Amino acid sequence: MSKTTVLGGQPEWNRRSKTNDAKSKRYAFKKYRVLLIMMIPAVLYVIIFNYVPIYGLLIAFEDFQITKGFFGSPWVGFANFEKAFQDPYFYQVLKNTVLISLYRMLWGFPIPIIFALLLSEIKNMKFKKFVQTASYLPHFISWIILGGIFMSILSMEGPINAILGLFGVDPILFMADTGYFRSILVISSILASFGWSSIIYFAAISGIDPHLHEAAVVDGAGRMKRMMYITIPLLMPVISIMLVLSMSGILDAGFDQIFNMYNPQVYDVADIIDTYVYRKGLVDMDYGYATAVGLFKSAIGLILMLTANGLARRMGGGDYTLW
Repeated sequence: MSKTTVLGGQPEWNRRSKTNDAKSKRYAFKKYRVLLIMMIPAVLYVIIFNYVPIYGLLIAFEDFQITKGFFGSPWVGFANFEKAFQDPYFYQVLKNTVLISLYRMLWGFPIPIIFALLLSEIKNMKFKKFVQTASYLPHFISWIILGGIFMSILSMEGPINAILGLFGVDPILFMADTGYFRSILVISSILASFGWSSIIYFAAISGIDPHLHEAAVVDGAGRMKRMMYITIPLLMPVISIMLVLSMSGILDAGFDQIFNMYNPQVYDVADIIDTYVYRKGLVDMDYGYATAVGLFKSAIGLILMLTANGLARRMGGGDYTLW
């Protein structure tokens, strides 16, 4: 019998390896038990509010009736999806959702990056912290309040129309004009979120080795060159990952904002999938149809995220992707 063989025919090194793995797991659990216990509420939250509701997707394939429940409601297969694809207004809602999301991504995605880059170059720490704090505040204000603020500013008697009046321009009802409303949504969304969105870029910039900048200064590089050849290249993995994550929400055009700011006069340009699902599900009580539209939106978001992640992996490697 080989010296490396024990009773039962199991190699001795294999038994030692399993014993060491078990000890290391027990040691890791003991070492990080406080952190693991702190994770329990977050794990429960995800399970309860993210995984348990998946059961409700059955409604998308039923003519759901509250009195009959999940198992008593008649099964209709893909009838709700066919109904959506045959509804011309559904395509209008889909178009609005995609356009608003693309506008937000086109204009809103680079602004937090630019803001973080510019603010990181400020040496006055008091002013820097003040600007950071001021930029974060709108994120913590409800869109009920923010929507009211923007509506007041853009009202017929608001400051914008007052300024236009000084130049002889007649008052404009911005919130009911389809030509302005999408721009208002995009601009107000950027103003409310760019500060908070820049936090992750600030963190990435602060993690850059300062010796790289010191070496560049010795070589005569100014701030702009150091930003172009050091900061931005080292930020690219973070930018790529954030872009992949944003692709998953391409059909999330901002329910809270639009619901609090739109009105029937701008439905043609502002009604998105989320507000459409809200009206169909909770107002018209067509639960199966509303769930089918919501499931379609989630499926498209997943496909876009997987596609963007795959493209990022091919172009930049594993450091530029989620997995």
